[in-house]
Amino acid sequence: MEINVLIDEAYKKQLKPAWLKGAIRQILEEEQVSANSEVGLVIIGDEKIHELNKQYLEEDRPTDVLSFPMSEQIRNQPVFVSAPDGKMHLGEVIISYPQASQQAEEHSHPVKREVLLLLIHGVLHLLGYDHDIPERESLMCSREAAILRIIEEHGL
Repeated sequence: MEINVLIDEAYKKQLKPAWLKGAIRQILEEEQVSANSEVGLVIIGDEKIHELNKQYLEEDRPTDVLSFPMSEQIRNQPVFVSAPDGKMHLGEVIISYPQASQQAEEHSHPVKREVLLLLIHGVLHLLGYDHDIPERESLMCSREAAILRIIEEHGL
């Protein structure tokens, strides 16, 4: 698996790329994603995520996590056309560290746990999960909880 992590300079001391990559790897393994896949993660601040949210989702506010899937694939269905390099490019997850920090404080748990929750949520979106209707929301929430439990048991 190729996992690319970019962390804004302001947050490099708070999060370690190796931990983030390990968490993403675990999520993808739990979802039985091909080892020949690629995903990107970007940790940024509120101003930049606000810009992205406004530009791509027409929401004029910062948000906690954005997912930009590279294909319209549906879970466990093959992609019709593969990339020239043979990799399955899943897409990018973008997390606002300030939003994660604020939400962690609101929920009385560590920021690292909140980042993990947002990471799971974002990666599942890349894999075709959604929460737009109750049935899909229920499935996504149950997968999020199961993956969180597994990752926490492994001590990541």
